[in-house]
Amino acid sequence: MADLNPKRPAECFARLETVFPLGEDGLRHTPRACLGCAVKTECLRAAVQGQQGVAVHEERLARAYQAGQVGFLKRWARQKGLERQKEKTGRWSRLRRLVNLWR
Repeated sequence: MADLNPKRPAECFARLETVFPLGEDGLRHTPRACLGCAVKTECLRAAVQGQQGVAVHEERLARAYQAGQVGFLKRWARQKGLERQKEKTGRWSRLRRLVNLWR
């Protein structure tokens, strides 16, 4: 999976379902093929920080709530923040910006 050319990242770079897929146990795991990659840390960080990474944060928040580590209000506030992150780059927010330009 690792492309040794530092100027161009590998095709799988920062693709969440490739570099950090959901396992059979419901948790995300890094595949063995990625463990030997020279840029695995940057790749995983980019995958989790991207738009797809919001799903990872939602999964973590749901597990923490089920385990009793996060209370209702804290969970609600964090979910609201995650929804805002989704809207920043979503189709509807782009459409709203375009509509606001015409006003």
